[in-house]
Amino acid sequence: MITQPLGKTGLSVSRLAYGCMRIAGTWDPKEITAAREAAAFASLRAAYEAGYTLFDHADIYAQTGCESLHGKLLKEEPSLREKAMIATKCGIRFGGDPQPDSPHRYDFAGEHIVWSCEQSLTRLNTDYVDIYQLHRPDVLMDVGEVAEAFAKLKEQGKVRFFGVSNFSPSFVDLLQSRLPDPLVVNQIEVSLSHLHPFTDGTLDQCQKDTITPLAWSPVGGGWLASDTFDPGSDWDPARAKLHSTISATAKAHGVSNAEICFAWLLKHPSRMIPIVGSTDPKRISSAVKATEIELSREEWYRLYLAARGEALP
Repeated sequence: MITQPLGKTGLSVSRLAYGCMRIAGTWDPKEITAAREAAAFASLRAAYEAGYTLFDHADIYAQTGCESLHGKLLKEEPSLREKAMIATKCGIRFGGDPQPDSPHRYDFAGEHIVWSCEQSLTRLNTDYVDIYQLHRPDVLMDVGEVAEAFAKLKEQGKVRFFGVSNFSPSFVDLLQSRLPDPLVVNQIEVSLSHLHPFTDGTLDQCQKDTITPLAWSPVGGGWLASDTFDPGSDWDPARAKLHSTISATAKAHGVSNAEICFAWLLKHPSRMIPIVGSTDPKRISSAVKATEIELSREEWYRLYLAARGEALP
């Protein structure tokens, strides 16, 4: 697979990342059967074989189950660790943690960041993670406390680089103001059905500060990539037109709708990396075609206009 620089690290990674959120086939770790484990291994192996080098995790995915599955595969096949840059995230705490009446919240307390990282390392069966991210903005974030936690993890060799997820430009600026090393990624929702990062300053900041945007839900939860448009009970002509435009572009290039959605994001000069979330080995492998598609500016804007649902000013 074609590679590209990652933030200011001087390293190169695959232009697509593999998202491990769904590999367990459930959000309940108690429901991870032998069959689901085998399916997870098949998905992960397909990604490795197709050339993906960046693997996206979070401690909450399947309530730690996804990290554990990947860790089990790495224990069985240690050589895979050398081929991967593993990213994971912390900071989301579900209701009932640690007390029954504790609310769902975000937690960037320094001790929680360090503890969470150590737990992830154990589950992933690795001594370090390549990128450690704060998952969603904690409005009680003390930047000095976060900076101390990051410094401790890096000094101990447990984390190579740091990033964030779903952060606004102001939150990124606030955090970066106290960190000795630059953030390397901001994982954000962006797709042809979610255009806000193009206009709210997020992608401008990524390009200015050489922060790599990791695009989650790049096919809009799946409907952008579907072969046929099913409006369901709510007919939306704008969505139908967008899907039709994607399909026409895909047909012109001889690829799938999903691959056009990925290629559209890859065209942006921020050097965005779409996160492929499929668990189908064939789709995981096929997605790589997107890195070889060069959309023209006219094609890109035709898709953008269809996504906007209105002409430019």
